[in-house]
Amino acid sequence: MSAEVAIQKFSFPFSSALSLSQHDEVTQKGCVQVKALELRDLQEKKILSKPSPDPVIGALAHKENPAHESLAPSPAAQVLLCAEASHSAVLSRRSTFEKLTVESEDQRPAAKRQLSSESAARTITVVKKSAVRKEAEEQRHLKPKTHLGQKVTPCAAATGKRKRRKDLFTNSEVFHRVDEHVIRAGAELKEKCVYDVKTIVQSITQGARNELERLRAIWVWLCHNIEYDVSGYLGRSEKLSSPEEVIAAGRGVCCGYSNLCTEMCRESGLECQEVPGHSKGIGYRQGQSLKNVKSDHLWNAVLLGGQWFLLDACWGAGRVDMEHESFVKRFDDFYFLTDPEEFIDSHFPDEEKWQLLDRPIPLEEFERRVFKTSAFFTMGLRLIQPHHFHIVTDGGEANVSLGFSRPATFTYEITQHQDLLHCGASEQKESSSSSFGLLTVSHRSMKLQLLPPASGTYDVKVFARPEAAVTPLTWVCSFTVECHTPRAMEEIPENPFLSWGQQPVAGSLGIAGSSQGSEVAEVEEGVFELALKTSRPLMVLCELVHPQLEAAVAKRCLATQIQPDALTCHVLCPSHGFYRLSVFVRDYEKPEAKFQNAANFLLHCKGKVVGLEELFPPNLGSVCGPGTRTLEAGLSKFSHTAALLSTQQGKCNVTFHNQRDLELHTVLSREENKTAAIPLSRHLFCTYTDSKVTVSVSLPGAGVYRLGLYARIAPGGDFNPMCDFVLRNSCDQPGPAFPCVYSAWRKGSVLFEPRVGLLEPLSWVRFRVRVPGAQRVSVVGETRTDLKLNKSRVWEGEVFSGNGLQQLKLAACSGESGDMAVLMTFDIKQLEREV
Repeated sequence: MSAEVAIQKFSFPFSSALSLSQHDEVTQKGCVQVKALELRDLQEKKILSKPSPDPVIGALAHKENPAHESLAPSPAAQVLLCAEASHSAVLSRRSTFEKLTVESEDQRPAAKRQLSSESAARTITVVKKSAVRKEAEEQRHLKPKTHLGQKVTPCAAATGKRKRRKDLFTNSEVFHRVDEHVIRAGAELKEKCVYDVKTIVQSITQGARNELERLRAIWVWLCHNIEYDVSGYLGRSEKLSSPEEVIAAGRGVCCGYSNLCTEMCRESGLECQEVPGHSKGIGYRQGQSLKNVKSDHLWNAVLLGGQWFLLDACWGAGRVDMEHESFVKRFDDFYFLTDPEEFIDSHFPDEEKWQLLDRPIPLEEFERRVFKTSAFFTMGLRLIQPHHFHIVTDGGEANVSLGFSRPATFTYEITQHQDLLHCGASEQKESSSSSFGLLTVSHRSMKLQLLPPASGTYDVKVFARPEAAVTPLTWVCSFTVECHTPRAMEEIPENPFLSWGQQPVAGSLGIAGSSQGSEVAEVEEGVFELALKTSRPLMVLCELVHPQLEAAVAKRCLATQIQPDALTCHVLCPSHGFYRLSVFVRDYEKPEAKFQNAANFLLHCKGKVVGLEELFPPNLGSVCGPGTRTLEAGLSKFSHTAALLSTQQGKCNVTFHNQRDLELHTVLSREENKTAAIPLSRHLFCTYTDSKVTVSVSLPGAGVYRLGLYARIAPGGDFNPMCDFVLRNSCDQPGPAFPCVYSAWRKGSVLFEPRVGLLEPLSWVRFRVRVPGAQRVSVVGETRTDLKLNKSRVWEGEVFSGNGLQQLKLAACSGESGDMAVLMTFDIKQLEREV
């Protein structure tokens, strides 16, 4: 036999007791037997005279408190203890009793299921003889349960594991029926000017099925019908405290709420106590010592299922706006049966026992604790660092870090220190004007790096909201930062998008990964590249901000490439200091959708910077390099897949395939300080054979150029931009221009020689050209020279350039009419160069 002691308490109606008596008659020898006469006497005199305890929703329905379980049985119920009680019989009886108790409670009218301390004490105890001495010793230290209205301490109520709020109810939606009835009944009572506590309680608790629902009804009525008396708190009018006065006026200070709550609970048959103590409410100053200071707040503790729970109707009704000296009515369900571990952050009782904590904290610890609003807990946040509200900077820096289980959006506010904790708005809009810190959000945590601008003391408020919410961000916690020596640093640009790094919504917007984290990016050589992986095709826009950088110049610091599964942003930094790089995206296939902020990166450039002449060319398109748009148009197999091209010779060829045979157009541009002698269009030459296109570039000098590629998608339509290339030339030697090309130069035509558009005078020039379908090809200048067709279908011949008085024209005849169409023209250098 096991040596454990089986102690069980049962409360049952008459029918249950009779069944038990019959069961005991057939119990095997050596087990507990209850004398029929004494049991019948117990039934008639005790059980029938008192109803059984009221069950509580959920976990409270079938479990009694250990402290009450140990109470001795009534003398009228004589129980024989045997030396060898059967353990299996005990288990069988326990399950039988529990079943009977549940069934009988469900069948009895609600009016008879009222809490009674006397009936709760009627027990039948089954123990082993070997444990009787131990049980008797334990019971000496236990206090009997008191009657309603008599003071009960937490120690007398519970000695086992505490139930938490979530053990009583999963969420407040379970009270939807009760809450609606209370709000409706409360409005009717107010309209009828009913101020009697008993009448109000009877009305609002009508239909409540158990003590938890009765308490909920009282709580909701208090929060919706009594406003905080700001005038009374400020001493401008008499404070109302009696229940009748508070109900009639519809306002009261904290004692008005607590007194009325106690009185209403008494009328409802609930055990309720007022708990005096300190709170971090209006008038509280962070850092103040509360030692030897009279407590200034009252709240309540209520006994449910043999266990004490805490609630504060004053805080549940709303908040006080001290700036406008007004009460802001806002129902806050958090302060209904708040768990002690969370309640202690804002409420410190005068008596330690009312902390209801396994390890009570001292007053000094309460003073140091970080103040957390109800939103902190309802959003599932947790404090990582610091553990106390007062922070001293180290090297001009202080850090705050919060964890979260559900995605959230954060911002913060840092201001000069003010004495009162509850001052300023408790809600924050989308942006923060502060630039004295770096807020970064990762997958499961938020980090705030605070950088006070000068010596002194600062207040820091952290605001948050669930990621999917569109409401203003709510104040969740506060800190005080003391800075002795500020860090010498450059100004950080404002970030109106709340946090640094990827936004919590970046994943849902299609961002699958980033080459840069939320930390500061150190820019080397004045050049930075950001690469983002995407889960679907996206469009992107980027914004670069520097405190001393003009918007027009900042635009020339960015070049973006858009590919089906990636986004790339090239950044140039022309000044030292901090930059904000913000990324906005939308679905590529939804041009009507708005761009949304997906990430914000802080860049720091402290080394080499890029000169203004090295910035990207003006009028650079938002789409650089091959990508989604070119693939969509059927342009593929690009020889250069990046957006940026560099050349040291001033020459390059860009090739690709035109699968849909679109009509193409190319443009070359750069920032020009003066008009060039030869237009930049002469430094481009396109060759189109089969489906392959070659764009040849010969740059006129060192610098940065834009090569724009356009295509006509629909016949007769406009040319649409396909992509831009950025060409960076480091060669100072000017590249020669190409000949001037005309529309007759069509697909399949190839110019082999000469490839330059400016020829030497008085010289023989070899021409080699392929013109599909041509019947005759000639070069016309001062004279006409016909080219000959060789075996390779190439027209060739030697042509005299002349004295430079006339251009050379390459022309071809492709029909029977004999009309010649000009394909291109060549310029001749002038003989007289000297004056």
